Amino acid sequence: MVSKNLTIPYILGFHLRPASYFSGVMEKYPCDVKINFNGNCFNAKSTLQIMAACIKCGSTIELVCDGEQENEALSEGTKIIEEALGD
Repeated sequence: MVSKNLTIPYILGFHLRPASYFSGVMEKYPCDVKINFNGNCFNAKSTLQIMAACIKCGSTIELVCDGEQENEALSEGTKIIEEALGD
């Protein structure tokens, strides 16, 4: 299991467009990908769960990847968030 704390850069928060892009990319990895936020755990392969988390701009999340290709998933997930891709 690998994890990293990340700050959300999206001006409107983790809204539909970046959530959909992020979950779509994470779906290609066979490992579990979770987002820990405000004491709750959300499936990062689900657009609806990411949106249900109500993650605002400037919030800090923990991205957790566990299983096969976990390092690759964490690296790509980190890049998507840090570079505000999909927004």
